Amino acid sequence: MEDFTNETLDTTLLPKFEEVEFSLLHPNFWKVVLLELFIFFALLFVGLGFLLYFTIELAPFKGQFIALFVIVLIVVLFLSRVNYKKKGFAFRNHDVLFRHGIIATNTLVIPYNRVQHVALHEGLLSRFFGLAKVEIFTAGGSASDIQIPGIAKEQAENIKQLLMGKIQKQL
Repeated sequence: MEDFTNETLDTTLLPKFEEVEFSLLHPNFWKVVLLELFIFFALLFVGLGFLLYFTIELAPFKGQFIALFVIVLIVVLFLSRVNYKKKGFAFRNHDVLFRHGIIATNTLVIPYNRVQHVALHEGLLSRFFGLAKVEIFTAGGSASDIQIPGIAKEQAENIKQLLMGKIQKQL
């Protein structure tokens, strides 16, 4: 019978996920984001145009509405670009990492032994650019724990196969 020990770990010697080199999203994903934003803001602009055209009380404020619209558009474009640049993913021997965030950077680390299911999704615009999104599910949740968008479809399929292989080894 072994004696129970509970030694203190030197946390300075633990591997640091911050030192991992993250893969960035495919450059075409930025085009997908821009197209999605263009569609959203085009619809918003048309709706705002109808509102201003058919509401006489708002007519004196057309300039302010348009200025506010342009400011919101610029801010959303800037934040979307920052979000795109900060996203990254990495696969190590024992886990998958996903980094995201605009103001605060969050890094999710999921060990392969917790992965239950992997899904690959292609949206309409993403499919046009040959991109896919990999979703990684762990036990105990109905929603995916990690969604990695903007990956070339072939690479996404390879990632799915890698993760499915890791799942099969656990069984």
